[in-house]
Amino acid sequence: MTDATTGSADGGAARQPIWTRPHRGTRGPAPTHSRDDIVTAAIALADAEGLAAVSMRAVATTLGTGAGSLYRYLSSRDDLLDLMTDRVVGELRPYPTADGDPLDGMLRQARRQLALYQRHPWLLDVAHRPSGMGPETLAWFDDCLRILAPLRCPVAAKFEAIAMMTGVVTLFARTAATAATGLPALDLAAYPHLAAALAQPPVPAPRADLFERTLRSLLTGLLAPDPPTPT
Repeated sequence: MTDATTGSADGGAARQPIWTRPHRGTRGPAPTHSRDDIVTAAIALADAEGLAAVSMRAVATTLGTGAGSLYRYLSSRDDLLDLMTDRVVGELRPYPTADGDPLDGMLRQARRQLALYQRHPWLLDVAHRPSGMGPETLAWFDDCLRILAPLRCPVAAKFEAIAMMTGVVTLFARTAATAATGLPALDLAAYPHLAAALAQPPVPAPRADLFERTLRSLLTGLLAPDPPTPT
């Protein structure tokens, strides 16, 4: 049995989202571990060694059992990745209060989201999986809509703003994880505009960092109220 296995002793259960399935199959001996144990072990393995290290066999070894026993709880590695993702998204709780400017509230959400990616770098590799969103992911999305509730703009604009905010967060997290050491040691004579820009004297740093400036500009534009309809 491999990590690509999707079969299940419960037949049609494997076709249901992992969130709606029982925590273990109805057949086989009494369980020695829970689904939560499996997810906890998998997250610890991913945090320590990266997502590539997470296989059903590796997680089973960590738990001191055989890989086959895990298939009484999960149908595939994809199920495991879904559960891992939703579990760590739960670390975004408790959500910030929605007092004051909604943009300030969204920025607090974004900073917590960025910190989550920094604690679990492997999350960048699963953030865009086509799997359905789990309960914790839906709860976080719902809280973003709560923060944006006072704004008088179309609901579609709020959905776009949340999606774009998450995109910016993942971009900054990925950039920080793969930051270059600087420009290569090349003769810049062939690049006069770049050379001129680098020759400019340093200026004081803006009061808000690039992350905040980017998100505030983006959200302000996306969440602007619709202009009045001409009469």
